[in-house]
Amino acid sequence: MDITYLGHSSFKLKGKTTTVVTDPYDEKCGKFPKDIEAEIVTVSHDHGDHNRADLVKSSEFVVKGPGEYEIKGVSVVGIPTWHDDKSGAERGPNTVYVIEIDGLRIAHLGDVGHKLSQEQLDEMGAVDVLVIPVGGKFTLNAKIAAEMVRQVDPWVWIPMHYQQEGLDKKLFEGLAGVEDFLKEMGATAAAPIAKLSISRDRLPQEMQVVVLERKE
Repeated sequence: MDITYLGHSSFKLKGKTTTVVTDPYDEKCGKFPKDIEAEIVTVSHDHGDHNRADLVKSSEFVVKGPGEYEIKGVSVVGIPTWHDDKSGAERGPNTVYVIEIDGLRIAHLGDVGHKLSQEQLDEMGAVDVLVIPVGGKFTLNAKIAAEMVRQVDPWVWIPMHYQQEGLDKKLFEGLAGVEDFLKEMGATAAAPIAKLSISRDRLPQEMQVVVLERKE
């Protein structure tokens, strides 16, 4: 499977026969890449910087919210969470998705705003690749994100939702960069890469961070 970063919280997960795009965004996060195609789109919550499924070509299925879905050989499990640490009182609900493609389990946390309960962790199950928000302000800060990586214990973790070029400066003022999270994890990332290619028989021997370049 190939994982490409489209910016903000949006990724393209390209399997052997099916492609999934997560959380496509509006102009507040810059220009969404042109000509992105996928059969399946997942939307973690109904905010404009996460719900623009209409920008993804050929999207036959849009998954919004908790539940268990089986689409074109891809398993998607949506787990209910909150966008804040006050049971949704500030920002409403959020859905964490565990997406299984080609035998790999990818957890995309959306804009989760709190540490996961043991029940939620159990519902997620084993995770190979964890995609986690790290910039704080609207979601997890670096410290809590680092604690959650250790809770989930994936083989690979990929940061998202942090300060970067293209974001609306006023709206996302105060969003931390990825460096704060890497420091909290005691990790030094290599230069960002354009794409992560990974398979069940090529998982790393030790847990590692991968920072992806944003696709233009």
